[in-house]
Amino acid sequence: MEQRPGLEEAERVELTVDAVAPGGHCVARVDGQVVFVRHALPGERVVAEVTELHRGFARADAVEIVEASPDRVAPPCPYARPGGCGGCDLQHVAPAAQLDWKTAVVREQLSRLGGLTDAEIDALRVTVAPLPGGPLGWRSRVRYAVDATGRAGLLKHRSHEVVPIDRCLIAHPAIQALPVLGRNWPAADAVATVASTGGDVVVTALADGTPTPVDLPDGPAATDPGGSPPAGPATVREVAAGRDWTLPAGGFWQVHPAAADTLVDAVLDLLDPRPGESVWDLYGGAGLFAAALAARVGPDARVTVVESAAEGVAAARRNLADLSRVEVVAARVETALARRRITGPVDLVVLDPPRTGAGAAVVRDTIAATPRAVAYVACDPAAFARDVRTFGRAGWRLAALRGLDLFPMTQHVELVGLFLPPAR
Repeated sequence: MEQRPGLEEAERVELTVDAVAPGGHCVARVDGQVVFVRHALPGERVVAEVTELHRGFARADAVEIVEASPDRVAPPCPYARPGGCGGCDLQHVAPAAQLDWKTAVVREQLSRLGGLTDAEIDALRVTVAPLPGGPLGWRSRVRYAVDATGRAGLLKHRSHEVVPIDRCLIAHPAIQALPVLGRNWPAADAVATVASTGGDVVVTALADGTPTPVDLPDGPAATDPGGSPPAGPATVREVAAGRDWTLPAGGFWQVHPAAADTLVDAVLDLLDPRPGESVWDLYGGAGLFAAALAARVGPDARVTVVESAAEGVAAARRNLADLSRVEVVAARVETALARRRITGPVDLVVLDPPRTGAGAAVVRDTIAATPRAVAYVACDPAAFARDVRTFGRAGWRLAALRGLDLFPMTQHVELVGLFLPPAR
C-alpha cells in the first residue's frame, strides 16, 4: 500500500463527514484527500482513525463523535463498533435514516454509472421500503467463522480476523438460540446455520470446504462433531409463492424470511403477466420466479429456467416437477443465449444475476429476443446501474424501480427494475 502525504496508518484526524457512498461509509476530505469513513453519518464532525492507505484514498473509522447527526443512535449490538464485527455497517443509523442512506446510494449510482439525469431519477420516485419484522432478528442464514482456538465468531471489516461473539442480533431467533457460539469447534473452519421459513433448523460444520451436518445435543438439530453425522446432505423446507420448496441446507435462498414473497410480488406487479405469455427466468436458481409466473401465464404457456449451479438445477427440477410446461436448462446464462440453448421470441424475462450483474452481453442478447418487458432483480446498485446504461444505449428505458431493504443494519439493498423497449 502506498502511503499518502500527510496521513499515516493509525493516525487520528478530526474531519467533517460529507455524503454517503457505496460500501457502508461516508466520504470526507483531509487537505483535499479523499477518506472513506465508517461508523459516521453525513454532516457529522468526528475524530477518525486511519485504517488503510491506498493510492488516491484512505479508509478510516470514526472513533469519536464531536458533533453528532440527529440520525445517530446507539448501536444495539456491542460488537458493531470500530475494530469489532464487520457484518453490520449501519447499526449507528436510525432505521428510517438507513432507508434514506440506501436511497441516496441508489440515486448516486444511477446517475454516475447508469447515465440517468436527475429528472429521470426523480421520475422513478426511488425509495427503499422496509420489510416486515423490524431491523433485528431477520437473518435466516448465518455463517460463523472459527478462529485458531476453535471459537466461533464473525469477521472484522475487510479482514480474516475472527471476532468471538456471544450473540448476533440480526440473526433469526432460532439461530440465536443455537448453542453454536458457546462451544468449541476444533475441527471446523466455519459453522453454517439455517432457520428456514418451513421451521427447519440446521447446523453444518465446514472443514476444508467439506460440509458435515451436526446434531447438537442441546439444540434443535441434535451428533457431536466427533460423532456420527446424519446420513446424506441436510435439506430444509422453505415456504414462498404459495408453494413448499425442498432445498439443500447450503443452497441459495433469500436470507430474510419475507424476501422471497416480497420479490415475487414486485416482479409480478411490474411484469403484469398475461395468460399464454412465454417466460424466461434467467439465473433462476430453484425456480422461485418461474413458479409464480407459471401460475399467472397458465398451463399452456412456456416457461424456461436457466441456471448454471448443479445444486440449483437439481432443486429447480425437483420443486417444479408438477409444472409440465416449465423447462429447466442447465447452463450459464451467457452460454444459453449465445449458443441458442434457448431461443426467442419471448414475452417476459426475469434477470436475477449474481452481484456482478448481468453484463452487457447478456443484456444485449436479452434485448435481441424482443420481450415486451424485462424485470431485473439486483443485489448490487453499481452492477445494476451499469446494466441500466446498456439497456439505455439500446433504446430501452428503466420504467419503474423498487428498492427493498432485504438486509437491515447493513449497507446492502435489493432493487427490482422494470425495463421496457422503445415504443413501437
